[in-house]
Amino acid sequence: MGFGYSANQRPPRLGRTLAHSPTLLSEMNGPNLIAVNIGNSRVQVGRFLDGELNSSEHVENSRLPSTVQLVVQWWEEIAHLTHPAILLASVNDPVANRLAAMLADQLSVEMFRVGEDVPVPIGRQLDPETITGVDRLLNAAAAYDRIQQACVVIDAGTTVTVDFVDGDGTFHGGAIAPGAAIQLEALHENTASLPDLRFTAPDDEAFGRSTAQAMLKGVYHGIRGMVQRLIERYAEAYGAYPQVIATGGDAKVLFETEDLVDQIVPDLTLLGIAASATHALAGKEVDGTDARS
Repeated sequence: MGFGYSANQRPPRLGRTLAHSPTLLSEMNGPNLIAVNIGNSRVQVGRFLDGELNSSEHVENSRLPSTVQLVVQWWEEIAHLTHPAILLASVNDPVANRLAAMLADQLSVEMFRVGEDVPVPIGRQLDPETITGVDRLLNAAAAYDRIQQACVVIDAGTTVTVDFVDGDGTFHGGAIAPGAAIQLEALHENTASLPDLRFTAPDDEAFGRSTAQAMLKGVYHGIRGMVQRLIERYAEAYGAYPQVIATGGDAKVLFETEDLVDQIVPDLTLLGIAASATHALAGKEVDGTDARS
């Protein structure tokens, strides 16, 4: 028995059948999986063999045919393995729906949606009716799965999110701010003379002696300062200093030299998708409700 269903069948909740099959579970080391994370500006694709990330690629949203080609190629490489699956997670439904339709034209297997068919294995303590982006939940789940202790999770991409997970693996939310590219774009589009810049690390000088360097320093140090203050605030509220894990397209530029950041994990969201599949296959219950409701 595998994950795959024909295109005209609606899949059951992932793991519902396998969770009651000790023989199948004992034979399985981890899922053989194509994980697809559709973001605001790019798609991450990861290939997992026996639960371990084997390869990953990042493709701009404007190049969906290339993403389809990659997924089809990797699916052909894992389809014969035990319990192969394709899981999609998205914060960009229009692009996700287009990609799913394009993949359905090429493949005769059902693709599971994280958050719909597969729950994210992280508890939540949030305001009632709050809808949290699945990428934030996946990052939190992967970070906690990785270190099994309280942590701050930073995702520096189109936006910068700084979220807190407590020592019991409960997601408490956090902060959302514009990412570096959005900040630079806003400066350019809402002023008469500030240039259009691509985000890079500024020079080591204390002062920005050109307009470009002044803009880069403002954005770079502004994000780092915000993150530092939020980490301190979370530590004060929690009563202990948490581990800090960063991910996202700008994480390396922003935090490679930041002592407060313990790890930079580029494919954290993909690891969260794999963790979701693993928990579902093991039949583990996930409390995704607001702990205060």
